[in-house]
Amino acid sequence: MSLALSRLAAMGDTTRAMLWMIASGLLFIVLNGTLRLLAQQLDPFVTGFLRYSFGVVVMLPFIWHAGWAAYRPANVSGQIWRGAIHTSGLLLWFIAVPHVPLADMTALGFTTPLFIMLGAVVFLRERMVAARWIAAVIGFCGVLVVVSPNLSGGAGLYGFVMLASSPLFAASFLITKALTRRDSPHVIVVWQSLGVALFSLPFALPNWEWPSPGQWAAFAFCGVIGTAGHICLTRAFKLADMSVTQPIKFLELVWASLFGFAVWGDVPGTATWIGGLIIFASTSWIARREARRAKPA
Repeated sequence: MSLALSRLAAMGDTTRAMLWMIASGLLFIVLNGTLRLLAQQLDPFVTGFLRYSFGVVVMLPFIWHAGWAAYRPANVSGQIWRGAIHTSGLLLWFIAVPHVPLADMTALGFTTPLFIMLGAVVFLRERMVAARWIAAVIGFCGVLVVVSPNLSGGAGLYGFVMLASSPLFAASFLITKALTRRDSPHVIVVWQSLGVALFSLPFALPNWEWPSPGQWAAFAFCGVIGTAGHICLTRAFKLADMSVTQPIKFLELVWASLFGFAVWGDVPGTATWIGGLIIFASTSWIARREARRAKPA
């Protein structure tokens, strides 16, 4: 373990950011699959509230050990805005997720990196590096190759509802990047869970239903992996430009295919393999390119 950590520390910031992004993608695939099942069994707003409430519960031992002062943010208003915007995106996402086919949901979700890259240029004044945009566009094309055989168009209005959540999530992640300048990833994740739980509570109460013991366990599991995923994501944002990390997100489609095969025995089709190779090529190319750029001359 110590050897792995020392090797990680010896890597450049860009390489470490990409590894954190890959880790977050793996965790979020498991998280989203579990939440989709829960949202089909319980009210979606109740599902969203409990997911982030357990995110707070998971962090309580760390807050107790370090003291609340260690988790007091430097920018309280920014944390509140981030919580409100992220909650807005989640409400739309949870409304749509029980009704949108998995392939359509995956395709719509991958519009978020493009909104993030555009926002990073406009609001965070990141340089518009052509190679990053080329990698993002190629990766998105790979996603379309994978999902195009399964796009039924049957999601109707819910597909547009889920699409509307993408720019809101992008705005939330852009605020996260700005917050990393003054707050640690752990502080940001704690306040995200607090903010989303509080803002989503009024929507959950009118349709409240008590989960079963198995569902409680699933929410606890979501709290652990969701918190870990957001910590990995925030660490990636802290180490590198957001436009560097976004092409890596397209690898999540590969993880989703492998996860589906391992859990449900879904055999990836030809389109999945071709699209996966395109995604892998684009992410590998930008990763190697950025690693070379980060090396001192």
